[in-house]
Amino acid sequence: MNKSAIYRTTVNRAALGACMLCAALAVGILFYMLVYVFLKGAGHLNLDFFTNTPKPLGQAGGGIKNSIVGTGIIVGIASLVAIPVGLGMGIFVSEYASPRLGGLIRFIADVLTGVPSIVVGLFIYSLIVLRMGHFSGIAGAMALAVIMLPIIARSSEEMLKLVPHSQREAALALGIPQWRSILSVILPAARRGLITGCLLAVARAMGETAPLMFTSLGNRFLTTDPSKEMDAMPLLIYRYAIGPYDDWHQQAWAAAFVLMLFVLVLSIFARFVAADRTRRS
Repeated sequence: MNKSAIYRTTVNRAALGACMLCAALAVGILFYMLVYVFLKGAGHLNLDFFTNTPKPLGQAGGGIKNSIVGTGIIVGIASLVAIPVGLGMGIFVSEYASPRLGGLIRFIADVLTGVPSIVVGLFIYSLIVLRMGHFSGIAGAMALAVIMLPIIARSSEEMLKLVPHSQREAALALGIPQWRSILSVILPAARRGLITGCLLAVARAMGETAPLMFTSLGNRFLTTDPSKEMDAMPLLIYRYAIGPYDDWHQQAWAAAFVLMLFVLVLSIFARFVAADRTRRS
């Protein structure tokens, strides 16, 4: 083996080792964070934690029922808004838009993906909260919908592009209109990838705190009316973490563990759906 080959082999092994070290470091930090939150929060979980609302200030005990319900309502409304619009954007860019228009929409979606969530919260605050005159769960849902929208749009576009053109051509050759071929052929073929993108967007929205501080504000009482102030788990974690009571700190760790568990389950389910789609293909 000549010197050039030895040099290339050495550099290749060094680069591979550096990549493996970086991957191990990232996985190690993530695993440490998961274990740390588990040790801090799992011990404070009980039935009352999930079925009760917060106690009055200064009293120990209580639960996060209002935050769990508020998170479900806010994220649910945001999903009802963002998923249809995001899928529509993805379908338009993939199937209808010209290259120039499609590139413009992709650029805007990529910019929205990189916008800090607190900026989104300020935007919805000036657009909805100030006009309504009060904070509300609807405003929080709209902020989360804006965050979810570009993720769903870009992921759905990429999934639709993976559908073979032969399926499109076969549907059109049978005389089926394009809109019908999209509904009956293309979307069913890409449904697992579309579900994966939607689940990842929901997981991202569940952990957002900053936009909810400017929109839904929070509420220590249980409410199912989205037109009023609503609490959410990220808001409760922030509020309890900076509070003066040790019991609040313990509940903040427990709520952080529950929220992390929700996001982890959604992410694992999304990966499972994507892996099953790949295996079937």
